Amino acid sequence: MTKLVVVSAGLSVPSSTRLLGDRLAAATAAHTGAEVQVIEVRDLAVEIAHNLTSGFPGPALAAALDAVTEADGLIVVTPVFSASYSGLFKSFFDVLGARDQDALAGKPVLIAATGGTARHSLVLDHALRPLFAYLRAVVVPTGVYAASEDWGAEGLPERVERAAGELAALLPTAAGRPVAALPPEAAGRPGAAESPGAAERPGAAERPAPPAARRAEPDGFTVVPFEEQLAALRG
Repeated sequence: MTKLVVVSAGLSVPSSTRLLGDRLAAATAAHTGAEVQVIEVRDLAVEIAHNLTSGFPGPALAAALDAVTEADGLIVVTPVFSASYSGLFKSFFDVLGARDQDALAGKPVLIAATGGTARHSLVLDHALRPLFAYLRAVVVPTGVYAASEDWGAEGLPERVERAAGELAALLPTAAGRPVAALPPEAAGRPGAAESPGAAERPGAAERPAPPAARRAEPDGFTVVPFEEQLAALRG
């Protein structure tokens, strides 16, 4: 079964950070049927501090690091402190990187954050995205930021669903293939059943959807499809 791990760095109980992580996980699992595990970094604070000074993780921290390393995909959510991710959140991934530099290499990651004001939404692109790019993770295009006024307002559910769909497209299904590679008949897209002779054609069920084409912009830049960038990273 596909393993999806949520790393939540919320400090309060209840926590809006944990709530956002739960919503993203539920939306992703609805696409993939993934098994979800939530890691509350708050509960590991003492063991993280000990690991930073001794180099040895306690049993709970070791189990959390193993879960992240073995996951097929991650959802990471942090509250915003001083216009960046929290120190505890960063320390967790510092410990992970010190233990295994390749732990997140090529792993799909959805980044998210919560804060009291929409002015901190740039934390996604100015702090979280560079961090996970450095760790060589594959960060999905859409990050989700939730300010206090976003809860119960229009827009947040749509952003959650869009980001979850992008992450789900990079996760393996029960058959071991990414959701994005499923043929039309398996994905349930309209028009698949009307294709004459599709069931009789050898290999029709295994044929992936055609990749998006590159396109040239008027300013001379070439737009490379996300799937092609991902294939280059994995290769």
